[in-house]
Amino acid sequence: MNAPNQAGLPPFALKDSKLFRDRCYVDGAWIGADSGKTFAVHNPASGAALGGVPDLGAAETRRAIEAADKAWPAWRAKTGKERAAVLRKWNDLVLAHLEDLALILTSEQGKPLAEAKGEIQIGAAYIEWSAEEAKRIYGDTIPTPWADRRIVVIKQPVGVCAAITPWNFPHSMITRKVAPALAAGCTVVLKPAEQTPYSALALAELAERAGFPKGVLNILTGDAPSIGGELCANPVVRKVSFTGSTEVGRLLMKQSAPTLKKISLELGGNAPFIVFDDADLDAAAEGAMVSKYRNTGQTCVCANRLFVHDAVYDRFAAKLVEKVKALQVSPGTEAGATQGPLIDANALAKVEEHVADAAAAGARVLTGGKRHARGGTFYEPTVLADVKPGMKIFSEETFGPVAPLFRFKTDAEVIELANRTEYGLAAYFYSRDIGRVWRVAEALEYGMVGINSGLITTEVAPFGGVKQSGLGREGSKYGCEEFVEIKYVCMGGV
Repeated sequence: MNAPNQAGLPPFALKDSKLFRDRCYVDGAWIGADSGKTFAVHNPASGAALGGVPDLGAAETRRAIEAADKAWPAWRAKTGKERAAVLRKWNDLVLAHLEDLALILTSEQGKPLAEAKGEIQIGAAYIEWSAEEAKRIYGDTIPTPWADRRIVVIKQPVGVCAAITPWNFPHSMITRKVAPALAAGCTVVLKPAEQTPYSALALAELAERAGFPKGVLNILTGDAPSIGGELCANPVVRKVSFTGSTEVGRLLMKQSAPTLKKISLELGGNAPFIVFDDADLDAAAEGAMVSKYRNTGQTCVCANRLFVHDAVYDRFAAKLVEKVKALQVSPGTEAGATQGPLIDANALAKVEEHVADAAAAGARVLTGGKRHARGGTFYEPTVLADVKPGMKIFSEETFGPVAPLFRFKTDAEVIELANRTEYGLAAYFYSRDIGRVWRVAEALEYGMVGINSGLITTEVAPFGGVKQSGLGREGSKYGCEEFVEIKYVCMGGV
């Protein structure tokens, strides 16, 4: 689809208008598609076109891979301290342009401006953390069984990396992948989501200003099957990192198999949020708000199934409903907004389907339950009671502002229910019994567990899941490990 040519001019007021880029970034140059085609990007709050970006395909992707491969020897030859210096400049520039970057993000993604600012800040934190870790990618010396030999283990960058990122966190999902890859000495070809390319291109503009050599970071927009297919099939690419649906993750893993690439997958979730009978109900209700309604429920780690002990079910439901009714649904740029729109019509349809299915099977709507009066893709923040495991909302990820409340009576019962899913990304529970805390944390089959907290994401801890929620970790020292290979060096003749 061709969009009106915006000539690089943002459709909103920025302090630095050059951050609004409508060209892709390859080998240190801003390029369009070979075909000249573009596709439109829309503001989900209004439906208005923000502009158009290049609709690239496999040919342009191959050139980006070649540029990254050409840049790799010089970039990996730099010391960790030298790479760290460039990353720190990038971090500083991101923070210096916080307001503009947040406005770009909200305009293309829809989340409230306050949340967008928070995302920019944690996105910068991933850059800062990775810059610090660039100097600390340590190896080992191993005691030898031979008197005349010594054993050393070193870690080296894996090579050209492909990163494919989603629309729900269009800034921080990029820096969480790209920054550790660059810190480790890899070069990167990035494909952001079609719905939210401008945040990625703004990051490229700031990376250029920070002094990244050409070819070290390349950003492509366009046809997902064509670009993704080339990134997975091309033997020059040695690592693929993807965040998105489990279905697409399976496809990328299959496409990467012939060349045996390293792969990191952060996929779907179906997070349980458990409120035990000894929980601090006020804290639990507040945690549920943060976990469930942040980004209008469009997070892979948001609470998808809320299990509440029978003894406190009604009291917790009342507290949660009171808080949900206080949410302000409006475009993210409006003052006081706490709930923005869903990303598109398909997302809205899925939320409606889940609510209708639950209601038809006996669930009660305590608040919300329908499209918002504002129209478009706005949906009322919703709480459902008397939800049962047989309903779609139990087994499928809703990705919207709907909190379904399930009853339970015993620890064993709720642990079985929580684990009854193919997913294993994040889980949460509230309890003040220290014995229960340890038992439940260890029994939950999830890569991350939040105890008495509904917000667990931080740059210093490993983010990732088990089962069909993916492979690998992002953030922390473990995130840098994803972008290196281990080499054993045996030194004889000593």
